[in-house]
Amino acid sequence: QVQLVESGGGLVQTGGSLRLSCAASRVTFRPYAMAWFRQGPGKEREFISRVMWNGGSTYYADSVKGRFTISRDNAQNTIYLQMNTLKPEDTAVYYCAVDRRNWGNAIDPVEYDYWGQGTQVTVSS
Repeated sequence: QVQLVESGGGLVQTGGSLRLSCAASRVTFRPYAMAWFRQGPGKEREFISRVMWNGGSTYYADSVKGRFTISRDNAQNTIYLQMNTLKPEDTAVYYCAVDRRNWGNAIDPVEYDYWGQGTQVTVSS
């Protein structure tokens, strides 16, 4: 069973930065896409960003475009989310996910096959 472990969350002031990591293990298939989602209090899970196996194709939600950058290191089976210019509305639990279909974009959580437990990001005003 694929395991995903997120890290790097925490408390930061408005305008600050954080870098999230998601390490995948027990992955027996290749290639696969990975993504970040977030879920704020009382909200549905929201797509943030997706990266394909080659790392060169990425997708972003409009709400984070220009502020967040996704990347991956296949040698480490890890993806990253560099978050800059954070805002209070970025406060949420951030989840990483694996999609065995390594093509196109996918913004619906149901399209993803495996999920991490999440890491809390809190942006104070």
